[in-house]
Order: sequence, then structure tokens, then C-alpha cells
Amino acid sequence: MRRNGFFPSRFVPVKVGETYDVEITETGSKGDGIARIKGFVVFVPDSKKGDKIKIKIKSVARRFAVGEKV
Repeated sequence: MRRNGFFPSRFVPVKVGETYDVEITETGSKGDGIARIKGFVVFVPDSKKGDKIKIKIKSVARRFAVGEKV
């Protein structure tokens, strides 16, 4: 459940080591691609908007995760 547009800190739908098929829908301010998994932001370096790729989650924070292409 969302409050004020953000997920509660206990709800993180991804875990380190999991893999997902995603579409990069945005580009972040530092140039990383951004995908969303159940609305949760995942930054993916070396990707661009429109890419459809498989990623592996490398790290997870309260409000975002970082993945890498596999």
C-alpha cells in the first residue's frame, strides 16, 4: 500500500540475487536506465529507454534497487 506516493519501508518487492525481465522506461539524472518492478524503482547502468532486458538485482535500499544486465 502506498502513502503519499511512496512505499512503506517494509514493502520492497525485490531481493538481492533475483532476476527479472524488465523494460527500461526512463533515464535517470546520472544516465542510468530506470525500470519499475511492481512500481518499485530499479536503476540499471548501461541501459537506455526502450531496452527490454533481463536484470539481476545487485543491491536494495528503502526506496530503490540497483540491477545489472545478465
